[in-house]
Amino acid sequence: MILENQQTVKASSVVAAQVKERALQLGFSKVGIARAESLTEEHNRLQQWIARGYHGEMKWMERDPAQRTDPRLFFPPARSVIVVALNYYTEHEHEVRIPINRDSGRARSEELTGKISRYAWGDDYHEVVAGKLRELLSWIKQQHAEAEGKVCVDIQPVMDKAWAARAGLGWIGKHTNLITPEFGSWVFIGELLLNLDLEPEDTGIADQCGSCSLCIDACPTAAIVEPYVLDANLCISHATIESRTSEIRAEVAEHLEGWLYGCDICQDVCPWNHMTSGSIEPRFQPRAGNVNASLSEIQQLTPEAYAERFRGSAMKRAKRSGFQRNARALTHAAGAGVSSGSGAIQKDIHQRS
Repeated sequence: MILENQQTVKASSVVAAQVKERALQLGFSKVGIARAESLTEEHNRLQQWIARGYHGEMKWMERDPAQRTDPRLFFPPARSVIVVALNYYTEHEHEVRIPINRDSGRARSEELTGKISRYAWGDDYHEVVAGKLRELLSWIKQQHAEAEGKVCVDIQPVMDKAWAARAGLGWIGKHTNLITPEFGSWVFIGELLLNLDLEPEDTGIADQCGSCSLCIDACPTAAIVEPYVLDANLCISHATIESRTSEIRAEVAEHLEGWLYGCDICQDVCPWNHMTSGSIEPRFQPRAGNVNASLSEIQQLTPEAYAERFRGSAMKRAKRSGFQRNARALTHAAGAGVSSGSGAIQKDIHQRS
């Protein structure tokens, strides 16, 4: 019996090594394996976070937290969780143009641009990561006929960052994003729930944030209410992507700092993000107009033009109404005086170097 168990463990180790090698060949930046089990501590923290109302308008977070923290409730055959990370950093920078009309002393709205979060510059990461994971699952099935799996990329009820930390890819930073030693937090995360027993990682990576509080100090809305805790109600990303209100709440609208879609401030200041090499995935290179977008163009988009403009882009998440609300708020913030009907706060946009 002991010999049989040893052989099983060895086989599990060999298959795990083969799977990780194949994942890297498919272009993933990092890969790790965890045992499919309940994330007890994470479940408790999730419940506390929801109880404090920090999930904002993301009411779907309230649904079945037990399933969200135990992959076996989502995919009953699950025995292992293969977790992958894909570097999406590209060497481009934002540029916010707020030219002043010399006659009126006010910004010319037709020339204003807003910043877009780095993760959305290229093709939709859901499709890119999921496509690679489907290839990985297909390869595993060729090697092991009994294999069954479920691909997860952000949409499914799986705690991506928690599983990435459990699988040894990195640690959760004070800004609540996963930080990897090699790529900082500029990574997309995906999982493959598998019915095979694969040897999990021995240990995770210890928290290396130390006494640093740059992300907390830099957040203009104080959304990081304490280390490792984010109040989505105050988060610029939540306000410009997830919120479905007709106008951005005042305490956020006053501090958008030029962000049209999402926000990277807490990541931009993180020391771990200053050493990142560029992504080798060509589909993450910025599309035209996706680093900075014209506010006047966004406000003039028809439903048909919007669908075409953001086809195959993660930015569809904000919907046309949300995008145009954001553009109106930024236009008002720049002092352009364009009527928005949204009651957006008029305030100068702070430009970050």
